[in-house]
Amino acid sequence: MSRDAKKASSSNGAILGFEEKLWKAADKLRNNMDAAEYKHVVLGLIFLKYISDVFEEVHQELVNDPEKLSDPEEIDEYKMRNVFWVPSKARWSLLQKNAKQPTIGITIDDAMDAIERDNVSLKGVLPKNYAREGLDKQRVGELIDLIGTIGLGDKESRSKDVLGRVYEYFLGQFADAEGKKGGQFYTPRSIVQLLVAMIEPFKGRVFDPCCGSGGMFIQSEKFVQAHRGRIDDIFIFGQESNQTTWRLCKMNLAIRGIESKKVRWNNEGSFQNDLHKDLKADYLLANPPFNDSDWKGEMLREDIRWKYGVPPVGNANFAWVQHFIHHLAPRGIAGFVLANGSMSSNTSNEGEIRKNIVEADLVDCMVALPSQLFYNTMIPACLWFISRDKQNSKFRDRRGEVLFIDARKLGVMVDRRHRQLTPEDIKKIADTYHAWRGEPIDEQKIEYTDVLGFCKTAKLEEIRKQNHILTPGRYVGCEEEEEDPEEFEEKIKKLTAELAEQMHEGIKLDEEIRKNLESIGYELGTEV
Repeated sequence: MSRDAKKASSSNGAILGFEEKLWKAADKLRNNMDAAEYKHVVLGLIFLKYISDVFEEVHQELVNDPEKLSDPEEIDEYKMRNVFWVPSKARWSLLQKNAKQPTIGITIDDAMDAIERDNVSLKGVLPKNYAREGLDKQRVGELIDLIGTIGLGDKESRSKDVLGRVYEYFLGQFADAEGKKGGQFYTPRSIVQLLVAMIEPFKGRVFDPCCGSGGMFIQSEKFVQAHRGRIDDIFIFGQESNQTTWRLCKMNLAIRGIESKKVRWNNEGSFQNDLHKDLKADYLLANPPFNDSDWKGEMLREDIRWKYGVPPVGNANFAWVQHFIHHLAPRGIAGFVLANGSMSSNTSNEGEIRKNIVEADLVDCMVALPSQLFYNTMIPACLWFISRDKQNSKFRDRRGEVLFIDARKLGVMVDRRHRQLTPEDIKKIADTYHAWRGEPIDEQKIEYTDVLGFCKTAKLEEIRKQNHILTPGRYVGCEEEEEDPEEFEEKIKKLTAELAEQMHEGIKLDEEIRKNLESIGYELGTEV
């Protein structure tokens, strides 16, 4: 992607085209409705259109079967094909037929109920409040007509991942519209892609204990597919404390056929009620809330997870870090986003906890990110990579070393407020990490070397001298400036000539000011 990437991409990383046109049309219909509320109206209908399209394609095949061996209205015919059963009252054709009726809200709610009743995996997931009084039914009807213009679940659309692109684009746009609240359910695509590219979740258990709308799982699946792996080789586990966000996640995974029975919700959240207590994950990916002060830490002063120190009640950063470490398998690796303060804070025992984690030789890599990557905060962030086994035979022995990468200068502005990492940026950072670990890059052995101003491998002794502060800028140094080809003498001559000219101009201006003042009866004295 070129540096004028903003011409080709939106702020959430989707390629501009029909997704943008569809969003603009849908956003016009929003009128004065709050984005947080409208999100569920739109995405629920998009989901309904998708599963109806997939169903209708199989239904038509069964109807057209010349041997008539199958019943098109038999639920098992669809289940054996891993397709959601859509009852007749929930099919898109019926909704479209009734789109202009004042009872369309009731019709949609009944459709959602019927689908949940016949598909156990969707129980409690779909939005069912389209009949509420405050929702403009005329606009709902117009929205149905709009969504009805695109194919989402037919074979050709599935091959192009039309729904995935629309859903991801809309999630990003809603996150933008909601501002700070948007960050609660959506992590910008380029950050997720970077995390996944770094830790390479090919095979095993993938865990996100604050999973939002499921972006980490989606990108993990895409990574496996892109590298000709088998989707059946990864198993996802997740937890989310916001029920509406959890519903978005379940729908997001369902439309891609990703098994999500281990993605769970409860009000208490991962700290107070860990729903995967015994899980030891091979890969952990997460973007927890930054600097969360409302995590009820006072109730967890003696928790088994605080192996490296008790986290402060007023900030959950190191509660999250230790929660992640607790859930890693003996050879597990974690990649997660945290606020920059986590790299250097020494308040309320945080410095001691960080020191203990560093001394346990768990920190593998630290990446400083550019600012303005997130929808919910302008606070600069960083990526932590934790490895349980740095002697891991898959890679070289990295014990006693940490890689620091300063990526603050990377990325492009895609609008006035948002920056995005390009595919080239992501590859540059991930390749640096992989070369450092001793992996081949594009099937070639590349020797890692420090790059002044960008990356440096540091021994634990050097980190101790920095008081266990993990800010990459302290280690990578400053990029060397290109030498000025002008000789010093020439430069001085040029500068003094410019100064003389400016001083001469100053004298002329002083004289002009004096004359102007005298013309209106004021004389400028010569004494100071």
